[in-house]
Amino acid sequence: MFDNLQQRLGRVLTNLRGQGRLSEDNIKDTLREVRMALLEADVALPVVRAFIEQIRAKAMGEEVMRSLTPGQMLIKIVHDELVQVMGEASAGLNLATRPPAVILMAGLQGSGKTTSVAKLARWLMERQKKSVMLVSCDVYRPAAIDQLQTLSGEVGATFFPSRGDQDPLHIANQALDAARKQYKDVLIVDTAGRLHVDAAMMDEIRDLHAALDPIETLFVVDSMTGQDAANTAKAFDDALPLTGVILTKADGDARGGAALSIRHITGKPIKFLGIGEKTGALEPFHPDRVASRILGMGDVLSLVEEVQRKVDQDQAQKLVKKLKAGKGFDLTDFRDQLQQMGAMGGMAGLLDKLPGMGQIPDHVKNQVNDREVVKLIAIINSMTPQERAFPDIVKGSRKRRIAAGSGTQVQDINRLLKQFTQMQKVMKKMKGGGMAKMLRAMSGRLPGGLPPGGFR
Repeated sequence: MFDNLQQRLGRVLTNLRGQGRLSEDNIKDTLREVRMALLEADVALPVVRAFIEQIRAKAMGEEVMRSLTPGQMLIKIVHDELVQVMGEASAGLNLATRPPAVILMAGLQGSGKTTSVAKLARWLMERQKKSVMLVSCDVYRPAAIDQLQTLSGEVGATFFPSRGDQDPLHIANQALDAARKQYKDVLIVDTAGRLHVDAAMMDEIRDLHAALDPIETLFVVDSMTGQDAANTAKAFDDALPLTGVILTKADGDARGGAALSIRHITGKPIKFLGIGEKTGALEPFHPDRVASRILGMGDVLSLVEEVQRKVDQDQAQKLVKKLKAGKGFDLTDFRDQLQQMGAMGGMAGLLDKLPGMGQIPDHVKNQVNDREVVKLIAIINSMTPQERAFPDIVKGSRKRRIAAGSGTQVQDINRLLKQFTQMQKVMKKMKGGGMAKMLRAMSGRLPGGLPPGGFR
């Protein structure tokens, strides 16, 4: 997300860093470039105007003009203003009510609403340790109820059954009664999406809102629609008291216009970002961290949280003990490390959060290929336990068998063994040590060609 904006702003702000002093002319030139970058990112015009005026007023202030590092001061102003536009602090869910806390989900068809219901349920169960019930009041879209039932099973939430011939209001009231009787902490209600905002849809969702009195009413919107996402959210908010927004398909949105427009236009905070199709691909929205990513400063805090949450600590400790005991790092260990990386969103997800990645050329970043990691895991899985423990025995006929079993070529096996030998040398020197140390050590040796110096 924000790739285009990051590149444009990155170039503008890099030129500023070395400036010994700022004049009205170079501030004017900088703001023109920032304005163009925001418009290209499909940020709504009123938001761009307000953003530029705020920066201009602060940049012309005495504090900046007299600063020893005026370029850095201006970058800080741009960062702070980005945070201001997106909402100063992370707006979490408000569940402070008598259980069950009802969350009503609204949105247009195709925005990823039903999937977001399941993602939110999983997030609440895993991070907040809540018991969650899901119900679908979408009696219009074929298979909408079946889809939510399948997703409920996938995430482990309780599903309240409904049918396409029932009244949505009746379904909602029954589900609320069942959630109370089963002592559920949260009831998430999926409502019908439409192809556009229409009166009938608004009347139905207003009736549901009045009956359920939800503590959270979240609008789910596709970030790929840019500033239209903000305008649609505004239309919903005018009819329904929204408490926040879930921005979906953020991983496919290279512009970021929706994220920068929604808060200003609707006054409602973005609460979550959908960053993939899997049910675990939901992130709380932190304006300060997103602003840092836009300006190429990375998001190390989110990366650390992800490592703590997703890395199997027991497995990591076993590897440390094994290395300390003088036992070698084998191909099974190598596969485990690759799988852990996949659990953290893959190479692309890791790189997105690292500082300075915006300055790395596209052709280098494009070499970082998660498909290559999947291929390596398939190769290792095609080996026997003996071959994984003693890679030196993998010669001609064994290589041909492994290549056939994993759907790869013999040269792929050779490449894996070469990368593994390099990793073995690194592990010998490390004798264990945290993920950060390991990531630094793996720099330049990872499949897909991570550029050396990518980690600091």
